[in-house]
Amino acid sequence: MTRWKGILKHLRQCILFLTGSLTALVCQHSITPLALPCKLIIPERETSDPSTQSVTNSAAELLKQGAACSVWFLGSVELESLTGYQAVQKAASLTLAMDPPPTSTVVNFKVSTQGITLTDNQRKLFFRRHYTVNTVIFCALDPQDRKWTRDGCSSAKIFGFVARKSMSGTENVCHLFAEHDPEQPASAIVNFISKVMIGSLKK
Repeated sequence: MTRWKGILKHLRQCILFLTGSLTALVCQHSITPLALPCKLIIPERETSDPSTQSVTNSAAELLKQGAACSVWFLGSVELESLTGYQAVQKAASLTLAMDPPPTSTVVNFKVSTQGITLTDNQRKLFFRRHYTVNTVIFCALDPQDRKWTRDGCSSAKIFGFVARKSMSGTENVCHLFAEHDPEQPASAIVNFISKVMIGSLKK
């Protein structure tokens, strides 16, 4: 019973982060199981069936609608050509070792077909920054599972995405964040970026 309560709570979290729709919920869990025991399997149907087209395009439709939440922005770290998990790990290590610690702020984090848009509504560090979809190359949780314990946070998971500084260059920057609200988990954000947004470019 306890396990099912945890799964139901997780499903509610995913609905809040994505779009609040049943289509979004099914789509997300057909891509990655997250807290479920396994991925959801959408039955195959004849391609002539109109409903099949909507199931096939559900991920693209979800991305077009966009998804947004609030997160802590911890900073950006230049990494030359480093990418992948090593980039997120190095960025987290450098940021957590800073003394004094970096100035952090809560930002609105939106993912859509256009890319990732950060908005600092308090204009504490910036106003708005946008990273186009073809410059974002990787996104992951901190491989060492370290937590952000400042700003009143007790165990906020850290994650980051790696983006090219310019379309033609090889210089990469890792932008680092931490969960702001446990109802909007970092794992859901990372999976949406990795499986849906970045994944759509590989098709």
